[in-house]
Amino acid sequence: MSAERTFTRENLDYYLKELAKEFRKRNGKNTPAEIILVGGAAILANYGFREMTYDIDAVIIASSAMKESIHEVGDRFGLPNGWLNTDFKNTSSYSPKLVQYSNYYRTYSNVLNVRTISAEYLIAMKLMSGRRYKKDLSDIIGILSEQKKMGKAISYQQIDCAVKNLYGGWENISEYAAQLLKAALQSDNLEELFLEQEREEALSRQAVLQVQKNKKEKVKESNLDAIIQNALSKRNRPLSG
Repeated sequence: MSAERTFTRENLDYYLKELAKEFRKRNGKNTPAEIILVGGAAILANYGFREMTYDIDAVIIASSAMKESIHEVGDRFGLPNGWLNTDFKNTSSYSPKLVQYSNYYRTYSNVLNVRTISAEYLIAMKLMSGRRYKKDLSDIIGILSEQKKMGKAISYQQIDCAVKNLYGGWENISEYAAQLLKAALQSDNLEELFLEQEREEALSRQAVLQVQKNKKEKVKESNLDAIIQNALSKRNRPLSG
C-alpha cells in the first residue's frame, strides 16, 4: 500500500464517518451496527505514539449491508481490499470474549457504534501475538507509557487478569514477550525503552525480509526467533581490530 493509503487517527475517523453514512443509506436508520476496533486501529483511536496502521482490524456486528458498505467506501476512496476486516479472528490473539472487554469510542450518523478494546486487554492481545518483527512489543510499551502519563498506570495484576480472561493463562505467550513486559513494568524510562524496541523491531523486520529475499532459508515460526536473534547479535557484536 502506498504511504498516502495508510490510516492515521485523523483519516480513520473520516473513513468511519463515511462508512456510517453509506451503511445508513443502505440499511436504514433503525438497525444500528457495531464495530469493535482492535490492534493498530484501537491504538490510533486512543493513543498518540502510533502514527499509522496499514489496515483496520475489527469485530463487526452488523447486517450484510455492512460488507457492501465497506466495499463501496473502499472503492470510492481508493482503499485496498480488506481495508476494514475481521481477518484477525484467524490469529492466536483472537478470543470471542473480546466483545466483553471493549469501551465506547464514538457513534457515527446515529447508526454506527464504534468501540475499542480496553488497555490491559489490548496489551494481552499484543502479548499473545508477540511478533518481534512487527509492532506488537513496542505497542505494549507505548500503551504502558501513555497510560502512566494519563495517571492511569496499568499493573501486572490487571494484565494477568486480562490474559487469563481471554486465553485461560500464559501458556501460549512467548517467554520473550513475557520478559519484555516485566522489564517495561519495572522501567523508569519507558520512552527510551520504546525507542529501543522500535529499533529492534526494524532490524528484525529487515532480517526476516532479507532471508525471504535470498530464498536460502524458508521463514517459519520454528526458525523465526533464530533469524532475528542472529541479526541482533551481529548488530551488538564489537568491531574487530
